[in-house]
Amino acid sequence: MGFITEFKEFAMKGNVMDMAVGVIIGGAFGKIVTSLVNDVLMPVVSTVTGGIDFTNLYVALSDKVDTTLPLDKAKEMGAVLAYGQFLQNVVDFLIVAFCIFLMLKGINKLNNLKKKKEEEAAKAPEAPKGPTQEELLAEIRDLLKAK
Repeated sequence: MGFITEFKEFAMKGNVMDMAVGVIIGGAFGKIVTSLVNDVLMPVVSTVTGGIDFTNLYVALSDKVDTTLPLDKAKEMGAVLAYGQFLQNVVDFLIVAFCIFLMLKGINKLNNLKKKKEEEAAKAPEAPKGPTQEELLAEIRDLLKAK
């Protein structure tokens, strides 16, 4: 078997294709979550916290840095510990994790409902059995004898 044939078989396996679809959907979902955080949640958090822009939060590690400047200007002046973007990424992660948790919880609930229906169908009482062929023939014979 040639190298290309082996690769083709590997690439066309179901789990590889499922993973590829998952990565693509995950990338698109990441954009949605980033927009949700940056455009919806962070402005609300910023308003609640008095207008703090998390992405510009930093601590100067050098005396040369003017702490009143925005982060990009402060980085030009010297070493800074920019923890604001880290906080932003933590919020992004928590939202993604929460969304995935809700999706899995919903999927598990649907699976449990499906299993319950299958179990109920398996436990359903069987229809009452009618007489066997031999019993019917014996009954017909007895009726014929009685005539």
